[in-house]
Amino acid sequence: MEDTSAFAEVGLPIALAVIMVSLGLELTRADFRRIFVFPRGVAIGLLNLCLIAPFLAFFVAELFDLVPTLAIGLVLLGASPGGTLANLLTHLAKGDTALSVTMTAISSLGALITVPIYLSLAAEHFSGSDIGDISMIGVVIRVFFITIIPLAIGMYLRERYPEATAERKDTLKKVAFVAFLVVVIGAVASEFDVLVDNFADVALATLALNVAAMSISFGIAKLSRLNDRQATAIAMELGIHNSTLAIAVAGTIDIDLAIPAAVYSGFMFVTAGLFARYMSKRNGASLATAPA
Repeated sequence: MEDTSAFAEVGLPIALAVIMVSLGLELTRADFRRIFVFPRGVAIGLLNLCLIAPFLAFFVAELFDLVPTLAIGLVLLGASPGGTLANLLTHLAKGDTALSVTMTAISSLGALITVPIYLSLAAEHFSGSDIGDISMIGVVIRVFFITIIPLAIGMYLRERYPEATAERKDTLKKVAFVAFLVVVIGAVASEFDVLVDNFADVALATLALNVAAMSISFGIAKLSRLNDRQATAIAMELGIHNSTLAIAVAGTIDIDLAIPAAVYSGFMFVTAGLFARYMSKRNGASLATAPA
């Protein structure tokens, strides 16, 4: 139990900080200003992230009748911003990478608001959990220190020491990926018994959330007359959540809340990877026929 507590209180925040610093090294001020370049795409993407994904998580939790703690954890995941892997897979899918990076940057800042709000709503809605009262201010402070500060540090290092960060960026990416694996494996191992008892429900619920979020967001983007490359970026943002953030926040409240995010992390690689492969051919064909 002490090992689990130490992992949640120390290991998770450190691992997430490394990941967020690596994200900061990929960002510039232009990524935040780009919202004025294609406001419609960013607005539709953020609408999906801030409203569609969290409420889909509420719906899926109810549909699969998850126990309160796991239901709250699923909503916490749904309220989390897009992850850096979304940028990579968008690039591989020949989607609009600039839009993807912009949405990741802005939604990471927005997490300061979305995560506490939806976490509190979920805790109130799914009565019967034993996690106690959740301090909204406390969650805001946690999210600020484990996401915004490291993100700002990464951006500062890139701007202040461009050559040095360019040389070490790939190494830090590898470290960040290892940190991500450690977080997921640690979250699963620390609550293995709970996961085994509820694996079928959690697996189906997280897979349903993943597929539904990607499909609905892609459909909304196309109905809004965005092109395939922009719709690809938006769908990837909805399919690849920053599950590390969800696990880290969960670890400071009740590690059981981290189980949906940990399970989701396994599925999102498969579904998003298949989607990227399909859209790569489709987007590649449209790029080839586009006027020069």
